[in-house]
Amino acid sequence: MDKLVIETMSCDVWLPYKTIEGVCECYVDGSELFLKVNEDEVPVIVMGVQFSALVPLNEGKNTITAYCIRPDGQELVSNTIECVLCLEDRPRARISVCQIGDELAIDGYESEESEISGAPIVEFTWSQRDTNPEPLQFEGTGQLVAASTPKTDGEYYITLEVKDQNGSTDRACTYFRVVNGDVEFVEWEIENAQWIEDAIVYGVVPHNFGKQGFKAVTAKLDYLKDLGINTIWLAPSNDTPNPTGHSYNVRDYFELRADYGTKDDFRELVNEAHQRGLRVMMDFVPNHTAIEHRYMVHTQEHGPKSPYWDFYERDVEGNPTHYFFWDNLPNLNFDNPEVFRWITEAMLYWVREFDIDGYRVDVAWGPKQRRPDFWPQMRAELQRIKPDICMLAEASARDPYYFVNGFDAAYDWTEELGHWSMEKAFEVPEEVTQRVHNSLTNHGWGFPEDALVFRFINNNDTFARFNTRYGLGMTKAAAALVLTGPGLPLVYTGEEVGAEYEPYSTDEPISFDDLHGLRDYYRRLIALRSNTPSLRSRLWEPIKVEPTHKLYAYVRFQAGGAEPVLVVINFSNDEVKTALDIDLDLTSELLSEESVQVIDGKLMVEMAPWGVKVFA
Repeated sequence: MDKLVIETMSCDVWLPYKTIEGVCECYVDGSELFLKVNEDEVPVIVMGVQFSALVPLNEGKNTITAYCIRPDGQELVSNTIECVLCLEDRPRARISVCQIGDELAIDGYESEESEISGAPIVEFTWSQRDTNPEPLQFEGTGQLVAASTPKTDGEYYITLEVKDQNGSTDRACTYFRVVNGDVEFVEWEIENAQWIEDAIVYGVVPHNFGKQGFKAVTAKLDYLKDLGINTIWLAPSNDTPNPTGHSYNVRDYFELRADYGTKDDFRELVNEAHQRGLRVMMDFVPNHTAIEHRYMVHTQEHGPKSPYWDFYERDVEGNPTHYFFWDNLPNLNFDNPEVFRWITEAMLYWVREFDIDGYRVDVAWGPKQRRPDFWPQMRAELQRIKPDICMLAEASARDPYYFVNGFDAAYDWTEELGHWSMEKAFEVPEEVTQRVHNSLTNHGWGFPEDALVFRFINNNDTFARFNTRYGLGMTKAAAALVLTGPGLPLVYTGEEVGAEYEPYSTDEPISFDDLHGLRDYYRRLIALRSNTPSLRSRLWEPIKVEPTHKLYAYVRFQAGGAEPVLVVINFSNDEVKTALDIDLDLTSELLSEESVQVIDGKLMVEMAPWGVKVFA
């Protein structure tokens, strides 16, 4: 019996085309063999009894059938498959800005027609953010507009929306700065937006906030705002096969955990946060999927014939690879262009559709190891639509790769994956200050120049809470270090009230009752950081102070040493008096508003047990 079969299986497709393969035993010289893709005929290449064709696809479902018409007029029809193109049929907006004399030339000439339909772009609409320091006055319409150069310092955001002949739209955004009246254009590979420099991050675990997940977080936004937080980092919220604990095993990148709520609930959370001036970051897991992801399940059922077989990295025996003991978390294959595009589209989705402000990227080091050019390309796509997006790498800040390849900040880790630089710093009381110093200065390694380091004493991977391990006194001293020291500071769920739990084994809501009187302390430290520009700069210098095994001190300052702020922390349970010979004009203590005592040119400091003082 003559055989005409499409062997390619029905599948999702993450590129605007798909190679279709099959077998045609009925083919003889003079036969006509072609594929019908929807209503269009596509020629095929025949090699013996095998045939193949690279077929263009439309957005959504595409039906594909093979036809063979023999010289005698006999027509044979194959099975029909469905290829679902997951990409949207939309143009791609792009903006460039340059300065010509006293004017800015703002153009969208590099915008691109849809890669799917090729429909020409027919409309260009320009707008700007309401938060711009002063309004830009656009002159002209269409692809090219002009604006007078603004004089007020700050960041200026410009948005372009393009529409094509089919009515499909896309948006892009860019920004430039005015500094001392002069325009500066952003070096996208290494610079970040000002809000990231000023961020005070709160790690939010929705199931620890309440059984309603997103709604419980929304209900606590005023609490976080009052605490002084300006950025929240949501624990993994994508769909997962076992919605308990922290879902780093993603089953669907485009859906949410049902126990956290709906997309409408999530949208409300983001909108309500933005109305309060809070930024929202999602925890994203690009390195691997859950083994229960339908793409992986398909490969387990169909083996190498599955169209998703090469979506996963495999060893020489064909087994999916994984890191550590994570055999339930198979690594994705970023050498496959479909995977590259799939994960890119997933990250774009939450920014484009829900206006999130950034990502904490889980296992960011994994794609870096396997496909190092993935992150800079990803960052470029994200910045095209939201140029001030924040990208935080779960990877060591000691590796300079991250700061020039798509990330704004990275973790306070040692050179060993997952090892906090301070994880043993507080074990021996007499050695705390030296170990803290070694950590802050990255002793023996040296941070890359201008690295923004993510600092914390608690996160999802630090097991029992810091105050459970070291007590409330040491917690207060260490919290002061995080919130007054250099880096991007994190406060994690319940830390500000001394909540005691272990993240991976606590699925229920925790109590936010302030039983230890810590919240006001955190609130004052956060307010101090928010109101003191030098405490948010990346510049600092350790200061020698006696007794060195109890006290640690450093100066925070701005460019050129301007506006210095002296921080002294007592890492002991003793009252300590010290005299600092320091050439700074300090007139006030900012936390307690005490007067400053200077005797014989030395700053006299009296420190309570576990105390902190900030002089300016």
